[in-house]
Amino acid sequence: MRTFFLILTVIFLGALHSSASGDHNEQWKKGNVLYEQKQYDSAAHYFEKIASLKPENAEIYYNLGNTYYRLNNIGMAVLNYERALRINPEYKEAKDNLLLTQSRISNHIAYTGDIFFINWWQAATRPDKATAWAVAALICFVLMMLSLGVRYFQKTGNRLPVQLPGILGFVCICLLVFAFAAAEHTMQHAGAVVMQQDAPLMNNELKGKPLALIPEGTTIKVNEEKAEWVNVSLPDGRTGWMQQGVISKI
Repeated sequence: MRTFFLILTVIFLGALHSSASGDHNEQWKKGNVLYEQKQYDSAAHYFEKIASLKPENAEIYYNLGNTYYRLNNIGMAVLNYERALRINPEYKEAKDNLLLTQSRISNHIAYTGDIFFINWWQAATRPDKATAWAVAALICFVLMMLSLGVRYFQKTGNRLPVQLPGILGFVCICLLVFAFAAAEHTMQHAGAVVMQQDAPLMNNELKGKPLALIPEGTTIKVNEEKAEWVNVSLPDGRTGWMQQGVISKI
């Protein structure tokens, strides 16, 4: 295991993508140069400026994660790796570096996992799959209409099965359900990261002794918001209330 993390560390410290597009090339280049010069605060400044203008660029958040890791800011490093993975769930480097960063969290709360059906549904309705499901539904709808047209005009010979339009229609509806679910996940960013060390997790009455003290860098799910409080779920399934000011949404 130590060898595994050592290899990851070597890859991590050497990996910093240096490509960008659009009007932000100069800021991108400056950020990369400052990173290579180990001026991490200044590098983070430039990357943050780009991120504020191009929030759907996973590579920017990946570079920010690397920069904050080098600044020993675990909360910000986890937050930016999570943002990169929200945009591109298949970003391998971000996944590897997120695991490496989480290994440095004291009293890290391990993810217990859900039952296979929930995992399958979450994977199938990831935000990045919304367009693919919508296109598939459109293709299926077109095929259904074509099959109806062929059956209507094909008077003799081997006709298409009568069940085919109904099957295609059913598949189209299923694909639309997946598309809408994925689009909803795109609009609702329920994830957040704890940004304060030993942040208190309170009970429903918001009184008394905390249920637990949550380490900085813990990824949580926001269930409900009420004034300055949010109801959250921890990676191990526990729930409680935390103050808005101690978390940052992914």
